Amino acid sequence: MASKLSPIPKLVLRRLAIGALTLIVVSAVIFWAVELLPGNIATEVLGQSATPETIAAFNAQFGLNDPPLWRYVSWLGNAMQGDFGQSLATRRPITDLIGDRAFNTFFLAGYAALIAVPVSILLGLIAALYRGSLLDRWISSSTLAVISFPEFFVAYILILIFAVQLGWFPSFGRGEVVQLGWWSSGLLTAKGWHHIAMPAVTLAIFQLTLIMRLVRAEMLEVLRTDYIKFARARGLTNRAVHFGHALKNTLVPVMTPTGLQLGGLIAFAIITETVFQWPGMGLLFIQAVTFADIPVMAAYLCLIALIFVVINL
Repeated sequence: MASKLSPIPKLVLRRLAIGALTLIVVSAVIFWAVELLPGNIATEVLGQSATPETIAAFNAQFGLNDPPLWRYVSWLGNAMQGDFGQSLATRRPITDLIGDRAFNTFFLAGYAALIAVPVSILLGLIAALYRGSLLDRWISSSTLAVISFPEFFVAYILILIFAVQLGWFPSFGRGEVVQLGWWSSGLLTAKGWHHIAMPAVTLAIFQLTLIMRLVRAEMLEVLRTDYIKFARARGLTNRAVHFGHALKNTLVPVMTPTGLQLGGLIAFAIITETVFQWPGMGLLFIQAVTFADIPVMAAYLCLIALIFVVINL
């Protein structure tokens, strides 16, 4: 049956099989890595004053007395059905915890992408078209200098300048929240958009540099091709050559790494969300680490792995 399939369905099935296998391997690595963490989970969650009876009841409730292999198989089976269990710290279903915050993280990443992608393409084009000029050197050196600093350092600098000294933007939170049934969001108010501005800019800065340098390098490569020389020989203007021919062929090979960068926006939003106290999945992960909430940590890491697998399909 498989031999009768055309090449495209075969490729799709092969990619799906590789993606599923990757997720299983990643989930196993995450589970066993979490198992190796030092300390006692029950003691970390219940506190040092917990009695042996309380700890025993806690271990029995969450199946911590079962063999690790059995717990992994049981957890994987439930996870494949969308059930990641309960949070050890809040006793709430993990699916609900992540669902409440996923939109905030996805929107923050999308907002950052809307800033990073156009700006990086524009800067890359300018740097390529004015190669070797003072403007090219300034763009390349300044973007490289910014990305050389840790993300939290840039975030604190932005807070110091625009929140503390100038008072233009708030330094934390998501502003006024509107409740629509089970869903609450600050993005339906002006204050909500005001609060997301600095986190989005901080997150965008660290994706901007790589995309900009890719666009610059690819644009310079395209400008050296024969068909561009032929277009110039036909008497086309620089604007028609650069934006009508070169730009289209420049963006095609840049799309794949740009897509991976968008996945990175979600994965590496942890620091940004923590600094600005943005209520997303990254901040939830940090809180889970603080309280040794292992099921939440494992669910978050598996979700990030799923995002990268889907992007790579």
